[in-house]
Amino acid sequence: MDGKYNAKSPAVKRIMREACELQAATDHYWARPLEDNLFEWHFTVRGPSGTDFEGGLYHGRILLPPEYPMKPPNIILLTPSGRFEVNKKICLSISGHHPETWQPSWSIRTALLALVAFMPTDGQGTIGALDYTPEERQVLAKRSANWSCDQCGHIAGHLASSDEEAAPLSTEESELVGQITFKEEDNAAAAAATASQNNSPVSEAAEVVAEAQPDGSVAGSQAVILGLLVAIALLLYRRMFLLE
Repeated sequence: MDGKYNAKSPAVKRIMREACELQAATDHYWARPLEDNLFEWHFTVRGPSGTDFEGGLYHGRILLPPEYPMKPPNIILLTPSGRFEVNKKICLSISGHHPETWQPSWSIRTALLALVAFMPTDGQGTIGALDYTPEERQVLAKRSANWSCDQCGHIAGHLASSDEEAAPLSTEESELVGQITFKEEDNAAAAAATASQNNSPVSEAAEVVAEAQPDGSVAGSQAVILGLLVAIALLLYRRMFLLE
């Protein structure tokens, strides 16, 4: 790829540095840029131990934007896992679906570690998430060892041997993955709180008032008063019902 990219580009410099850092595969992950495209990477990660994905090998693509690392990558899983849809961009706080939570200090390695950490979590109905049963995921994990990529070949040989106990994550890796995981949990909690608020009596009352206010005329004001009375009655009824 010599001469194909601007060596002075911050994105190219960063990606080349990460390619050097990730040159040696570990027993957790393997990642390489394509020979003809520095901004598209393929990766293989090992399923987390003690979960439905234990023993599984999962292959996918990472699409880096020209503004990387100022903007997040998109992550696409190619191996069936029962957790993420294949050939679809995954919605996580480390992916292009959430540029507001991405931090330039994060990297491809960070994204891979966080992806593995997210696998056992609840999909929460996010884009690209699946909720297969544990049994179905375990079957897919066993099958994944035989999966082959058209460009990378048989993925079983990508990772370092796992015969020995897996090397623990470094302090830096653990802290970064922890930060991302907490962000994802906060996002899920915020979404749940919003949904709960939208279904609350107060929210329903507000909708009643909004529907009852056609304009700013006298008739509109009377409609607002009527709407408020209906809303208050609804709130009182709900509270009395819950107390019984």
